[in-house]
Amino acid sequence: MSELTGPERDLAARLRGLTPARVGLGRIGVSQETRDQLEFQRAHSQARDAVHARLECEALAAMLGKISSGEVMRLHSAAPDRATYLQRPDLGRRLEEASRKVLTRAFEPGGWELAPIVADGLSALAVERHAAPLLMELLPRLHGWRLAPVCVVEQGRVAIGDEIGLVLGAEISVVLIGERPGLSSPDSLGVYITWAPRPGRTDAERNCVSNIRAEGLSYAQAAAQLVDTVTEARRLRLTGVALKIETRTSEKAIEKG
Repeated sequence: MSELTGPERDLAARLRGLTPARVGLGRIGVSQETRDQLEFQRAHSQARDAVHARLECEALAAMLGKISSGEVMRLHSAAPDRATYLQRPDLGRRLEEASRKVLTRAFEPGGWELAPIVADGLSALAVERHAAPLLMELLPRLHGWRLAPVCVVEQGRVAIGDEIGLVLGAEISVVLIGERPGLSSPDSLGVYITWAPRPGRTDAERNCVSNIRAEGLSYAQAAAQLVDTVTEARRLRLTGVALKIETRTSEKAIEKG
């Protein structure tokens, strides 16, 4: 018999209604219930599929071109394929030579305040579902900013924005990227903001807005957080841990009046 009976089963049902986490799972003897085991296997398969899926760059670039009303640059990291990308994270952090030359020849560096970049990361599914709707919400809020052309990168990781930002001479890079899938979130999108992007930047020098998806942070909420972050980053000329400290200090000062 299952160990969850009566009030315990009712409590577990209420908890499952509040979170996608696996809480209050029943057991038959020493084993999980078949229903829960099958659900776990399904979620695990979805996460694996998200990691190995290929980004449909052409369709995404066309959609982003309509949203941004400008040129969209299609680029590729130094990882030639998905298998290499997963085995060699370092190659996903820099551009292939051909893409670097294309970007260098297309634009004179400097003059851009913000470089929007879209990379597949570890979930092309997240990018295909959420990148365009998020940019539709975000770009109008950045009216008055000098925005570089949107760059779409295949087999890219977060740090690919450092090289792209440096080549463009942008003050801030904003990388929309598919996050590592979880067993309840195969399509979570993250956005990483870096002041003065250049190769060698660390994660401590970035800010992140994450869990952007239907079950997480809405596009409007994410866009509002991103605008606040890049505005403060431009004012203070920094991002990362220091920016978080400054932001908290400012919020406390406002609360105290």
